[in-house]
Amino acid sequence: MCVGHCSRCVGMALIPVAIVCMVANVLLLFPDMKSQYLTERHVTREAMWCSGIWASGLLVLVAARGFATHYEKTGCCYFTAEVLRKLGYTCLAIVAAGLCFVVSGIGLTLGPLCLHNGTEGLKWERPLKQVKSGEILYLYDPERWASACVEPRGVVIWNTVLFSVLMAASGLELVFCALHLLTAALEFMFGPGFCKNKVVPA
Repeated sequence: MCVGHCSRCVGMALIPVAIVCMVANVLLLFPDMKSQYLTERHVTREAMWCSGIWASGLLVLVAARGFATHYEKTGCCYFTAEVLRKLGYTCLAIVAAGLCFVVSGIGLTLGPLCLHNGTEGLKWERPLKQVKSGEILYLYDPERWASACVEPRGVVIWNTVLFSVLMAASGLELVFCALHLLTAALEFMFGPGFCKNKVVPA
């Protein structure tokens, strides 16, 4: 069955990407590799939501396991049930990866939470987020990075890199799952011989 081979390939490809998402989200919880910021809740809410751990991480791993599982049975009813099962796992992975992609994008856009020396003195806030519409996003103005945060050190680069990794990894998961969804849908519509390209003798 074409969808079975495609599912196993997608499942194997999703495993390392899901692990990357989990590791990146865990690192986001520990700026400057210290636990005090997490215990004091001085970590961005997008990192605290842990979408890279449970969504594009664990849920995608569940879907990947479902993709890789194959039962040696035959028959029209089994074929339909198997394709529908794969479609269900694909939809689960797409929703999970899409959620992580959106949350990571928000976290990247708003910038890090850090101790900022503003007009009111030292205060924990997100000094790099856009205040006015049309204002240049801090990602395109790296000169602001060094002076934005007093503590944790290097948190701007830390958040930028890790949220970018999360977006890239969850985006890759979306591409894999979208291709698999297309393959499964076509096989569901055209039957088990969709990918075999058999030549029928005259």
